[in-house]
Amino acid sequence: MKKITALLLAIAMVLGLAACGGGTASTPAPAETAATESGQPAETGGTDTAEPITLRIGYMPNYASLWGVLSAMNKGYFEEEGITVDLWEFPDGPSEVAAMEGGSVDLAYIGKGAHTLCIQGRAMIFAPSSVHTTDKIVVSADSGVESIEDLAGKRIAYSSGSSSESTLNSALSQAGLTADDVELFDMDVSYMVSAMVSGSVDVAVAWNPYTSEILNQVEGSKEIVFSNGSINLSSWICLPDYAEENRDVLLRFSRALYKGMDYGSDPDNWEEVAQWCADRTKTSLEANLAQTGDAEWFDIATLTSTLEDGTMEGYYEHLQQDFLDAGSIKPEEAVDVSTFTLFEIMKEALGI
Repeated sequence: MKKITALLLAIAMVLGLAACGGGTASTPAPAETAATESGQPAETGGTDTAEPITLRIGYMPNYASLWGVLSAMNKGYFEEEGITVDLWEFPDGPSEVAAMEGGSVDLAYIGKGAHTLCIQGRAMIFAPSSVHTTDKIVVSADSGVESIEDLAGKRIAYSSGSSSESTLNSALSQAGLTADDVELFDMDVSYMVSAMVSGSVDVAVAWNPYTSEILNQVEGSKEIVFSNGSINLSSWICLPDYAEENRDVLLRFSRALYKGMDYGSDPDNWEEVAQWCADRTKTSLEANLAQTGDAEWFDIATLTSTLEDGTMEGYYEHLQQDFLDAGSIKPEEAVDVSTFTLFEIMKEALGI
C-alpha cells in the first residue's frame, strides 16, 4: 500500500496555521463576520448581556460543511449572539482536530469518518448537521466497475481517518471484500482529482466538491451508489476541555447555527445558500446546487423531535456500531455515546 499519512498532513496543517495566523492552511484570509440582510434588523439576541467574541471555525470546502454556518452568518444570527465568525478551511476532519489541539481553531465541522476521534475521546460533538444513508464512490470509464462487487483488484484512492475511509470500508464489507483484495492508495482528498485524471487509480472515494471535479474532468467517469444500512452523520465539534470551559459559548453558537440550519434546510432557500457556498469555495452555483441532494439537512423541528424521542441518540449509536463492524474502532474503544455527544447542549440551545 502506498500511503501519504494523515498524521503528517495534520502536522503540516497546524504548522501552517501557526505561521499564517488566519484563513486556509497556507493562505491567510480576513475574518468573515455575520451580517444582517439589507434593511432587515436582526432579531433581539444575547448581545446586551453576552460578551462579544470571535470564534475561529474549521470547515471543509463543500456545501455540507458550509450550508448552516453561512446561512447563520448571512442572516445575522451570529450577530444576534454577539459572535463574529472567522472561517478557516481544512481538507478533512482529522486536520481540523489537530488544529484545535494546536490552539488554532475553536470549533469545527466534521463528516462521518472523523467521528472515530470523538469516540476515542479527542473531541466532543455539540451539534448535529445532517444525515444520509447512502454512500458513493467515483469510478473511471475504463475501470470496468459497475457495482461495488467489481472493486476486486482495482486501484482505489482514499483518505484515511476521514469519511472517505469509512465509505471505503462500507463498500468493501458489503461487497464481501477486504483491503487485501484491492490496491489501496492513501492520499489527501485534494490529490484524488489529479490521480483520477492521470489514470493512476481506477476508483476515488471522495466527497464534494472533489467528486464533482472528477466527474467533470474525467470523461466517462461515474458514481456508484450503494447502501448497507449504515448511518452517515456530520456534526459540529470542539475539544473536551473547551466544552467544559465554554458551555455558554457553545449554547450561543448553537442557537445561531440552528437558526441558520432552519433557513438553509428550506428548499426554497437552497439556491441562495448554494450561492453563498459557491462564493466561499470559489466553485460554481451549479456544483453546489448538485450537493443539496446529498443528505437530509436538519431543521429545528427535526432536531427537536429526534432529540426528544431518542432518534438522534440512536443515530450516534448506529454510527459507532458501523465503525465497530468496519474495524475502524476496536471493541474496547466503544463507549456510551453520551460520553462524546453533548445532548444537553443540543436540547438547551433548542429550548427543550
